[in-house]
Amino acid sequence: MPFHIKRPAELITGDVYYKSDGDTWTNVYADRKQYGNKSDADAQVANPIKFVNGFPVKSNGGFVNATVVTE
Repeated sequence: MPFHIKRPAELITGDVYYKSDGDTWTNVYADRKQYGNKSDADAQVANPIKFVNGFPVKSNGGFVNATVVTE
């Protein structure tokens, strides 16, 4: 069962979907990147916290509020 990543859109209504070419987001459902298993999609969304100048920073901020969903 394929999986994909989506998050709420910021400038338009509805959701946007992760698109692998150029690490971008799209509102076109057909252009979404599909993953063969959930663990690969979860690894893409992982948002580890690192410390920069003593302050915690999420290193993968583009995936904030993103969720992995099945098709």
